[in-house]
Amino acid sequence: MHHRPSPSHGPQEPLFGLDEMPRSPAAEPAPSARAFRDSEQARRLLAIREIHAEPAAAASPRGRQVLARFPGARLIEVDSHWRIPELHGNEGSADDWMRIKRRTLVLGVKKTLTTRPNGRSADWIAPGPSNGCALSCVYCYVPRRKGFANPITVFTNIDRILAHLGRHVAAQGRKPEPNQCDPEAWVYDIGENGDCAVDALVCDNTADLVRAFRDWPTAKASFATKFVNPDLLELDPRGRTRVRFSVMPADDSRLLDLRTSPVDRRIAAAADFLDAGYEVHFNLSPVVVRPGWQDAWAQLLRHMDDVLPTRVKRQARAEVIMLTHNAGLHEVNLRWHPRGEDVLWQPAVQQTKRSQNGDLNLRYRDDVKRRALADLRGLVARHAPWLGVRYAF
Repeated sequence: MHHRPSPSHGPQEPLFGLDEMPRSPAAEPAPSARAFRDSEQARRLLAIREIHAEPAAAASPRGRQVLARFPGARLIEVDSHWRIPELHGNEGSADDWMRIKRRTLVLGVKKTLTTRPNGRSADWIAPGPSNGCALSCVYCYVPRRKGFANPITVFTNIDRILAHLGRHVAAQGRKPEPNQCDPEAWVYDIGENGDCAVDALVCDNTADLVRAFRDWPTAKASFATKFVNPDLLELDPRGRTRVRFSVMPADDSRLLDLRTSPVDRRIAAAADFLDAGYEVHFNLSPVVVRPGWQDAWAQLLRHMDDVLPTRVKRQARAEVIMLTHNAGLHEVNLRWHPRGEDVLWQPAVQQTKRSQNGDLNLRYRDDVKRRALADLRGLVARHAPWLGVRYAF
């Protein structure tokens, strides 16, 4: 089934120059109440001052929706969303990490649409609707790939992404047997290189994907998030989208999960998202081995057991993901947040390993990781026995 993206603007006009492009208001349905993305809290996270745009992306309906959303932003034409010297590969941008993430957007056209097999968290990794993020998690792997302060890049050809996914879902047919990803549905991770809840503050790409998957009975969308966006509660996913709230001990989060929703707020939101039609899982991620880490995780799991209602516990599952780090990211982090590296960079207990995507990264030594996973599984069994672990990595 072919899905059309949410209406954004009227007919596309010829592009004679970005400075001549009209920024007409987005033609969106009126929400039942004031949208969260128009709130002061959302503006504190994203106060866009400049938008770097490929001409075709800016001229597209989705691009024009974004431009209308931030009418005061300076528009800068670029040849490629991958080649913006003042953002990518510019070591100086590490010093302006937070400012760039808050004030800068990039609009691009996703050239290659590929759905890759995964088999861990999801059956498939979908072509994402974005790259980069407004959040500032110190351990995030996306800056390792694109370089330095990597703000949100919105891919405006969402219609092609939806059409590609529709064909891929149809080609799979029904799932032949259960696996760790899901017992019945083919699971597609739609947010590998971004946070779909944050993307929804910018445009309707996330909404379009959620609405598409609710009409594909053999498939399910999935994305991890560290941000509670109440606007997602209005999308009526009908059980076809899995939200994975990433959680870690509060002290770790305050040090490492910068610009994110507090962990207790993510946990508290689980019931609202379940009641709105989402499947709700949790990512215990990343697990950072440091003095006292077992006690901190025990406290977090007890809190989850205390506050989550039975209906959430009944359907919840977890993924456990040990910290992965990288020497290049370590050097960047020393420029803007060196305190985080005090716990992330522990070469005495880490080893170099080649990741599934080909990157050369640092992970905990096999013996350290093995003991840590056993300890954490024991903590889950003791303090949150209802939380089945789908996979641990």
